[in-house]
Amino acid sequence: MRKIATLSAFLFLASYTFGQILNPVSWTFSSKQINDSEFDLIFTAKIDDGWTIYSQFLSGDDGPLPTAFTFEKGGHFAKTGKTEESPENRKTIHDEVFDMEVTKFYHKATFTQRVKVSDFSKPITGYLEFMTCDNARCLPPKEVDFSFALKPGATGNKDTGVATKPSSEKAAAANPEKGSPTLLEQPIVEHEAPAETASANGIFEPVKWSVAIEKINDLEFNLAFKATVDKGWYIYSQFIEEGGPEATAIEFAENPNVELVGKAEEQSTHKVQGFDKMFGMDITKYKEEVVFTQKIKVTDASQPILGQAYFMTCDDSKCLPPKEVPFKVVPASLSAIMPFAEGGDVTAALEESFLVDKTTAVECGEIEETKEGKGIWGIFILGFLGGLLALLTPCVFPMIPLTVSFFTKGSENKKKGLVNAFMYGFYILLVYLLLSIPFHLLDSVSPGILNEISTNVWLNIAFFVIFLVFAFSFFGYYELTLPASWANKAAAAEGVGGAIGIFFMALTLALVSFSCTGPILGSLLAGALSSEGGAWQLTAGMGGFGLALALPFGLFAAFPSWLSSLPKSGGWMTTVKVVLGFLELALALKFLSNADLVKHWGLLKIEPFLILWILVFIGLGLYLFGKIKFPHDSPIKKLSTLRIASGVASFAFAAYLATGFIYDESAGSLRSLKLLSGLAPPSGYSWLHPKECPNNLDCFKDFDQGLAYAQKMGKPIMIDFTGHACVNCRKMEEHVWPEPAVYKYLKDDFVLISLYVDEKIDLPDEEQKVLPVKTGGTFKLRTTGHKWQYMQTETFENNSQPYYVLLSPEGKMLNHPVGYTPDSDEYAHFLECGLQRFNELGGKKVLGAK
Repeated sequence: MRKIATLSAFLFLASYTFGQILNPVSWTFSSKQINDSEFDLIFTAKIDDGWTIYSQFLSGDDGPLPTAFTFEKGGHFAKTGKTEESPENRKTIHDEVFDMEVTKFYHKATFTQRVKVSDFSKPITGYLEFMTCDNARCLPPKEVDFSFALKPGATGNKDTGVATKPSSEKAAAANPEKGSPTLLEQPIVEHEAPAETASANGIFEPVKWSVAIEKINDLEFNLAFKATVDKGWYIYSQFIEEGGPEATAIEFAENPNVELVGKAEEQSTHKVQGFDKMFGMDITKYKEEVVFTQKIKVTDASQPILGQAYFMTCDDSKCLPPKEVPFKVVPASLSAIMPFAEGGDVTAALEESFLVDKTTAVECGEIEETKEGKGIWGIFILGFLGGLLALLTPCVFPMIPLTVSFFTKGSENKKKGLVNAFMYGFYILLVYLLLSIPFHLLDSVSPGILNEISTNVWLNIAFFVIFLVFAFSFFGYYELTLPASWANKAAAAEGVGGAIGIFFMALTLALVSFSCTGPILGSLLAGALSSEGGAWQLTAGMGGFGLALALPFGLFAAFPSWLSSLPKSGGWMTTVKVVLGFLELALALKFLSNADLVKHWGLLKIEPFLILWILVFIGLGLYLFGKIKFPHDSPIKKLSTLRIASGVASFAFAAYLATGFIYDESAGSLRSLKLLSGLAPPSGYSWLHPKECPNNLDCFKDFDQGLAYAQKMGKPIMIDFTGHACVNCRKMEEHVWPEPAVYKYLKDDFVLISLYVDEKIDLPDEEQKVLPVKTGGTFKLRTTGHKWQYMQTETFENNSQPYYVLLSPEGKMLNHPVGYTPDSDEYAHFLECGLQRFNELGGKKVLGAK
């Protein structure tokens, strides 16, 4: 419940945040030796004015998220007692945001955990989780990794902790068409130490390296090694005379496959030449940034190339020992990684990303994969329909004639009134477009972050609760409104006049109508987060919604005579709200189902889901026929034709849902209802007829097991990157895979490996590791889903689902992967093309290939 409240607050308040990503809390770590084996690990949070973080010890489950510390298990240390928190800046007060007593910290908070160390060769690692709020809003919970490299014999305070950015801020995969990006940057954490002091563990690391690869032709490539140098530090040219500092060198491991073409070229706008006092000689060195470009020629582009950058760095008073930073590139896939995960085995880290030979992939003609643009138009239309529904609610409909009359009759002339009315409509559209800006800022931090958020268990539960709240609000039991002060301030600004005054009139409408529009906007937000388009999907939906609200004001101002044709306000508007309430109730179950699928609770399998939906639509039908009443309903004198037709449609849909209990012998499970694809759980997620794989197919859910089977049988592989909460994945499985032209290939010719990127099963301790990503930075594998995410983004440079890859058992790509392809003929052609290529490469002849 605590996380539900936390995420609910975030969803409402983030939608109204205009501006920048907030980061009001920074963490530093230090340690203090107590005796030969005991240390105090000290976690210090510096908190911006007006913000707070919360104690570890909060009563009840309905409040904010408490600060928590999670230590990675290890036999080299043991915790002594609980994590203590300092009394300074700590207050227990009634919190207005959560309406309860909470204990929180202002300005600064210090937490201390005593540990007893038995093996100093291993660091103590883990992560902390915290939440921060001010008086009006809360930010989503954050995780911050920490690492303490403790050494015996030290006395007093010593800063030994290393802070890294939370996993939600990890960089995303490179553009597959361009290979690794030219500028690769490691995430850098700002510490409160001066620029020339050591990092948190006492070690200077002023130079960060990255590598990018550029294709010249099939056998020649340019490798660009970029060094980013901290202020005040330098690295040296490759061309340094003896007696001076160590020259930088790009060194390649012995490899008969690789020929170096010339010497690496140096490029920088920060070149420093002249007499160096420290070495007493003329030296060429670089500050801030330098790129070393080495041209190579290979005989086999699919073979990996290993090497290292060797360099030395100095500031004006000291030098650090020479250092080696390893790299690995695979020219065929244009993949390049540098450096490797800190403290990890270089080769093991790289092999986590399955090496694929992409040079063998062939074009299969025109396969029209459904692109993001189509999805954007779809959600734009849904947003527009949602806006039309919002127009019919009691919060908006009565405002139309009043506002249009204000502009047409209160202006100096008809033309002026028409211009103002259209400006008013434009500003309504603008207000709703601006609401999507915070989500673009999140998307810019990491292109995969919204997808990660959408599969979060607690977020889906939060949506479930929010939709229940929306539904009962529509039923009339209470009203959801934004703080009155917001509307008052916006209304006060209307007096400014001109364009600015009209803008604040539009903003006032958006605020005061929230009790009716909020639930519909919440549905748009949930739909956008659950789809591949992310923030742009949300912008499209908001645009459609705002356009639908704005059009009547402009049209009725242009054609005032149309106003007389509008129906009068009345009880029918309450009926619209109640119908929307039933729909919100049904949609709420979708999000609870998402959480259930991801966590494998088994609570909301297909049978109870269908029963609940049947009850919802029977209830809707009874309401439309006047058999159920809600608080604000007016007496029904006579049932209208529309009301009768809608009631019959509700009962008919309930009957359709009941057909979902029919057993489908060909699929080995209950019948799949196509109208519910992506909304209901898979038909195989059942109490009566459970099936691990859709459509009675055989599948593997572990890549290594599936690969071993494919190698044994001599069959090609289809990797299905999917997700439990992926709507389009269910549509493919329920609409496209059962088609005879497709099914025969999946059943007989391919080894199907379904990898769920939102799987929340924890990996074994030995597999939980930090791995490098191509764009710089690292990615922490904690769950099975993280493992498949990493494989998809690093190997195939894509992070959306569904995503289908055809491979030979030896790792040769057969054709270019595709995503959501709802046309079964095109998808069958994709599979057939892959089989033909498999045979051309000398694979075992398989059924179905022509």
